[in-house]
Amino acid sequence: MSSTATMATMIKMLESLPEQIQERILEHLREYIQDIRDEAEWNESFSKTQNKLASFARQARKEIAEGKATPMDMKKL
Repeated sequence: MSSTATMATMIKMLESLPEQIQERILEHLREYIQDIRDEAEWNESFSKTQNKLASFARQARKEIAEGKATPMDMKKL
């Protein structure tokens, strides 16, 4: 079944319900779609920073190995 046919079936199912229930369902769908968009944006943003984070981690390990790094004093933060 194509996505167009699936959408048509979903619309027919929705239209068969009382209007008040349709509105509730549509509100849930809006929230669900927004959550999916937010998650996709987060995943895209995170994937763009992966290489930078890995680079920073390599640099930190190198500096620790060379004795250039000092432990952070968490009490001073």
